[in-house]
Amino acid sequence: MTTSTHETRITADRDVPLVRIVREFDAPPEKVFRAHSDPALLVQWLGPRRVTMRVDHYDCRTGGSYRYIHASGGNEFGFHGSFHEVRPSELIVQTFTFEGMPDGVALERVRFEDIGGGRTRLTATSLVDSFEARDAFLASGMEGGVREGYERLDELLAG
Repeated sequence: MTTSTHETRITADRDVPLVRIVREFDAPPEKVFRAHSDPALLVQWLGPRRVTMRVDHYDCRTGGSYRYIHASGGNEFGFHGSFHEVRPSELIVQTFTFEGMPDGVALERVRFEDIGGGRTRLTATSLVDSFEARDAFLASGMEGGVREGYERLDELLAG
């Protein structure tokens, strides 16, 4: 287990029900993108360390879809969505649904920006349908899972 030297900034927009995540990685955009689009890599870093991940299907292309399950402490949590636009090494736009709250669909946009020196700035936004839903999303513990997942991604990218 390592501690990242990069800060994960998670902010709630004041004007729209949106959460923004900004994080830099010491790897080029194509490598960071691949870790987000290849299910064999995704299972190695997405979520906190205490969680195991199983992919039902993951077709990361414009028009594709996905479903995966996180398991921890004898409990399973399913997530699914559709890929609306995928531009390799540049952008993923998708929907995201936690199956425990099937009416809560988020529209997510992940941008991979080349910041030089073989480094990437990732900017992810999640837009939900209300400020209450956004605040519940933040209160769910997602911040710790995102930070720990990105630390795991740092380790994968360094390997």
